[in-house]
Amino acid sequence: MARSLRIAGAWAAVLALGLTGCGTSDDGGGRTPKAGAEAAAPDRVEPLATRPKAELPVTVASADGHRVTVRDTSRIVPLTGSLNEIVFTLGLGENVVARDITATFEQAKRLPVVTRAHDVSAESVLSLEPTVVLADATTGPAEAVDQIRDAGIPLVVFDPAKGLDDVGPRIEAVAKALGVEKAGAELTARTERRIDAVRADIPGGTREKKPRVAFLYLRGSASVYLLGGRASGASSLLEAAGAVDAGKESGLRKDFTAITSEALAKAAPDAILVMTKGLDSVGGVDGLLKVPGVAETPAGLDRRVVSVDDGVLLNYGPRTDQVLKSLVEQLYADGSPA
Repeated sequence: MARSLRIAGAWAAVLALGLTGCGTSDDGGGRTPKAGAEAAAPDRVEPLATRPKAELPVTVASADGHRVTVRDTSRIVPLTGSLNEIVFTLGLGENVVARDITATFEQAKRLPVVTRAHDVSAESVLSLEPTVVLADATTGPAEAVDQIRDAGIPLVVFDPAKGLDDVGPRIEAVAKALGVEKAGAELTARTERRIDAVRADIPGGTREKKPRVAFLYLRGSASVYLLGGRASGASSLLEAAGAVDAGKESGLRKDFTAITSEALAKAAPDAILVMTKGLDSVGGVDGLLKVPGVAETPAGLDRRVVSVDDGVLLNYGPRTDQVLKSLVEQLYADGSPA
């Protein structure tokens, strides 16, 4: 447990740097066809066809050790983008009264923001008079979380999703906390069916050599350049796409480590995975190639860069099939492993 909290804390710190230091710029020099394209689909979630009716009250176990009873879901405040996504997709979007800064999908944009880089403003949350608050183990500071709970608001904490195996259990846990277990089972089945459909059509499984892909976390204006390791959260997606997580395979056990020429040389990626805003923040592919060590990798030499939108890449939720599909399409865009 202590180790998982350290990992979560490190990931929150990375996001804090990224969200406060992210600038946007035009793609210097433009992406080549090998660099892949951003997903063309609009940034929207797809709610279940039937709006669920909550069966309340419910009592659930919170990930921080509390037992929480939820009696009213008319004013929901999810404190992470991924939790917002699940609540909206369950069909309860009309009940949501706030969002996390990472909840960037279209239906949530009208809502007031009450967090920044996983740091919640207790005053902002309480001013909205929520009937239930949904948090993540990475949400902080602890004083703000305690302040919300001390005000008598039911607050449920969930363990962060770190891989494809977490998708179903996380959806079902959120649905249970909101009293809509049947909707949770329906959404889980739909999501897993769609993920399985993508996986069934992945060409990587028939290849002798799997592409090595390094996940880089970039925020140029904050001078944040990190290489993902075993606990970055990207391994599950890469492996499902028929690829090898180059950072993990090279022996990086932490979530992220500072990029060095030596680390990249050891990882030797055939392709590089980045978040879209991260790529923009360094000036596109041309700017990425100026990061020390990148241009000398096989990926750099071939300008093989895969980008996925920041708001969905590591959510492991109802849109993970879209993430996996985009990753696969870009990795095998020209019929060969990226």
